Amino acid sequence: MSVQINIPLFLQHLTNGVTVAKVNGSTVGECLKQFIDQFPSPKEVLFDKDGKLLAHLDVYVNGRSSYPEELMKQVNHGDEISFLYLITGG
Repeated sequence: MSVQINIPLFLQHLTNGVTVAKVNGSTVGECLKQFIDQFPSPKEVLFDKDGKLLAHLDVYVNGRSSYPEELMKQVNHGDEISFLYLITGG
């Protein structure tokens, strides 16, 4: 099942300017694993050392947050995955 990962500007320097990656998977986690297999450099920007998504990163499927399921969220053929960095401070 083909899923599109939209690569944001903050990651494109790690994907040689590629803006969209086509992957296969039935969950967000499977799709991101295949994305990292294609482009290993973003791994440290997306995941902690235990393989969990970084706390300040939100993954969206078709414009909707994957939280709280995150990596276990189901995806379907034709879905689009996007990333958003959460900005905090005061």
